[in-house]
Amino acid sequence: MLTPVANLCVNSSTNLMQYIAEVRKFPMLSQEEEVRLAKNWQEYQDISSAHRLITSHLNLVVKIAMKFKNYGLLLMDLVMEGNMGLMHAVKKFNPDLGFRFSTYAVWWIEASMKDFILKSWSLVKIGTTQAQRRLFFSLRKIKKRILQYTNRETLSKEEIKAISNELSVSEEDVVQMSYRLACKDQSLNNCIKIGDDSKKELQDMIPCNLVSQEVAYQNHEEKALKETILSNALASLNERSRDIFISRYLSENTQTLDELSKKYCVSRERIRQLAEQAMSKVKQHIKSESLKFGLHA
Repeated sequence: MLTPVANLCVNSSTNLMQYIAEVRKFPMLSQEEEVRLAKNWQEYQDISSAHRLITSHLNLVVKIAMKFKNYGLLLMDLVMEGNMGLMHAVKKFNPDLGFRFSTYAVWWIEASMKDFILKSWSLVKIGTTQAQRRLFFSLRKIKKRILQYTNRETLSKEEIKAISNELSVSEEDVVQMSYRLACKDQSLNNCIKIGDDSKKELQDMIPCNLVSQEVAYQNHEEKALKETILSNALASLNERSRDIFISRYLSENTQTLDELSKKYCVSRERIRQLAEQAMSKVKQHIKSESLKFGLHA
């Protein structure tokens, strides 16, 4: 663990210029020094060696953070995320491969910053696949390159197709990402000016199509009352008529006249008559009770 190095992560309130001036005081390392320090950390878990590796590359983190300054995030926040990537790089670095530590650390620093940007950019997940991540971080530069000599702000169909081919994504992905980059999320607590003096929060301007609690409760009570009335109407029938009515009209697997005639050993015509009589009685009961409670039958 690089716990003693954690204090290198600065507060977002720290003055950026002051921080840059501080990190420039740390001396650069030669390749021989990097190898020695990296091996001390790798073999003996020497915290002071890891600390020197990190502090000597803090300025590199600042330089990389400047590449992402146009994403609307505080540079100090990007620097903090980059410092976390730098510490991961120290943990994973293998000095025996012959590469300079800075060459290896750049990948970890950029990866940490990009993850932070994607998480902070929108409440809705963005860049969920490698292709979409590449599109997110490349589209702005590609659009600038394509549109710099035109008076347009939007891409043509041919340009969208060319970008989709270049980045191996669908044309729909290009259109959606272009829109999301142009229209960042807005807080529902943002105030909008209404008239000359008054202001309202954005959330107060959005119509609500949900049923109110009062109406939902009333609908629930009305449904329960109708179910009770139907239950009482069925209870007014004798056992045979009730079974025939339920089997013919309420069951998911309705029974035929033939099936019921065999069950009760009567003719099909008699079953039909009993069913119609039961239906008439149930309707009459429901109508009477509904009028009493002011319901639509």
